[in-house]
Amino acid sequence: MNRRSPLASAILYGLAALVVVLSVYPFLYALSTSFKSGSALFDTQLWPQDGSIRNYIALFQGNQPFGRHILNSVLVSTLVVVLSLAFGVTAAYALGRIPFKGKGLILMTILAVSMFPQVAILSGMFELMRALGLYNRALGLLLPYTVFTLPFTVWVLTTFMRQLPKELEEAAIMDGCSPLRIITSVFLPLLWPALVSTGLLAFIGAWNEFLFALTFVAEDTERTVPVGISLISGATAYEIPWGSIMAASVIVTVPLLLLVLVFQKKIVSGLTAGAVKG
Repeated sequence: MNRRSPLASAILYGLAALVVVLSVYPFLYALSTSFKSGSALFDTQLWPQDGSIRNYIALFQGNQPFGRHILNSVLVSTLVVVLSLAFGVTAAYALGRIPFKGKGLILMTILAVSMFPQVAILSGMFELMRALGLYNRALGLLLPYTVFTLPFTVWVLTTFMRQLPKELEEAAIMDGCSPLRIITSVFLPLLWPALVSTGLLAFIGAWNEFLFALTFVAEDTERTVPVGISLISGATAYEIPWGSIMAASVIVTVPLLLLVLVFQKKIVSGLTAGAVKG
């Protein structure tokens, strides 16, 4: 077994520390600034001496319905996860367990859909949203969000589905189980790592999405959190409330961090499914 030299270990740990600092510092800066106000916002000291929660309180006062924006984001993101997993599991069963011609082409087509930049289909999706009566509705964002979330969901679940033992499926068929019963009673309990990882990534993607939410929703009470944060303003155009913007950023980031910390083991095992064949 080859062991790394002290120099190689030092370089490795140094690079890891650099990645951690670059990743964590922006959040620490936002957290620090969220407790500052007035001239303290321009202070170089990372942690405020006289911090207060007035910026957090201000978010839920006045004419900006930040609380409603949070509820809209929670509702839309949760439904996107439910729809993506429901469609993704059934599609993954067909692509991963049922032999038929053209499976590879279908998988590549599904993956290719996710390669299109959002702006490339923005005008066409806008016309579709208007035709279906989904424009200017928070729930209308389910359509574009699900379209962009499904390819990744199907791809990961298909890879995971292929690794499940064929004997389980054969035994279920011998017992007279239908394909739907096989999916729900046999495969779903084994798919938890993949479901958690894809579901969480779908939630994060829907929670942070900005372009579609800005384009397809004009009513302030129907907006989601990213657009709501971008529209936070002061009394005049020259009074940008940086403290409130940072406080809003912290509020919408902390739940995602907690979810990732809680499910980190399942996320790793789900994303690495199929990477090693044993």
